[in-house]
Amino acid sequence: MLERLGAKVWDPDKIVLITDHYLPAHDDESRRILRTARDWAREAGVRRFYDGIGICHVVLPEMGHLRPGMFAIGGDSHSPTGGAFGTYMFGIGATEMFGVLVTGEIWVRVPQTVDIEWSGRLSEGTCAKDMMLAVCAKLGLDGAQYQALQYTGEAISALPMQERMTLCNMAPEVGAQTGIIAPDEVTLKWLESTGVTGVDPSPWQGDPGAPLGAQHRFDASSLSPYVAAPHSPANSAPVEQHAGQHIDIAYIGACTGAKLEDLRMAAKVLKGRRAASNVRLIVAPASRRDQEIAQAEGILAAIMEAGASLLPNACGICAGYGENRLTENEVAITSTARNFKGRMGAASSQVYLASPYTVAASAIAGRICDPREMLS
Repeated sequence: MLERLGAKVWDPDKIVLITDHYLPAHDDESRRILRTARDWAREAGVRRFYDGIGICHVVLPEMGHLRPGMFAIGGDSHSPTGGAFGTYMFGIGATEMFGVLVTGEIWVRVPQTVDIEWSGRLSEGTCAKDMMLAVCAKLGLDGAQYQALQYTGEAISALPMQERMTLCNMAPEVGAQTGIIAPDEVTLKWLESTGVTGVDPSPWQGDPGAPLGAQHRFDASSLSPYVAAPHSPANSAPVEQHAGQHIDIAYIGACTGAKLEDLRMAAKVLKGRRAASNVRLIVAPASRRDQEIAQAEGILAAIMEAGASLLPNACGICAGYGENRLTENEVAITSTARNFKGRMGAASSQVYLASPYTVAASAIAGRICDPREMLS
């Protein structure tokens, strides 16, 4: 589109380009797409180009490109991950992205704010993925259409940054434009670890008494592990409703479910155990950085010793890409964000969504089970 209209990029220093969906290249189409991206980055003068080091939603904050008060857009529906850092961020399509690249602007209707308040503290074996699946069960696929989810409460304040990323990442699963969490000391500590200093979080807090489109209250202390049945995150229910379901594949991957915190959860369950003989356990760390830290901590070794196969730091199966896509009638439990029909492979495959705890425990049991049985 840029070539056809003779248009130029308005500011290459405001662009971050990350390859993640078509890696590793395994056919002519993927090789062409990656070649186009690399050539264009060079021609357009895009210096912030990260090639093959992880999934964009994880690499972007790792490299220190997000901070409170920013307004950002991404070319993927899970771009609201940036909201964990107090950035207003959402995903757009290729045509809109063309307009942004040329003008540096986009038309946005200011959405209503929906407050998702979580009181209490999470118990062992539950995490942000369970929280979000509970929200999906309550609100449904379009329960917050074009609205902004604001996550608040004691349980949110207690979450580490990557768990906050999971909540904001999945805001689109209830139709929201974005999800956002007010920055605090947890945010500042993460930013400092990426070399970003001198950030003042005080201007980026919710106004007291601001009108809300809706408010939903949840109790983290009473939350059970959740599982979403095919073919929607809204088909979520406590794990006991699906306990005993046979599985063929347990997949720990994606921006939602294979960050360092996610790998740590899985390792707590898998350490000293082996995956059931009927289950193929697969892990694809969300970024090279997280994989290297997991390796240094001994986490990756614990996962691999449980019988896992290691895949590249890319979107892979979650995006329905590559040679490990689900085949006909396979049943998988995954830590991904979506389980739409045919998304991860054959239309006849069945995908259950769960936390890394639950995916790991189910891999050991050979069936869907409550991870708390292996953590007590």
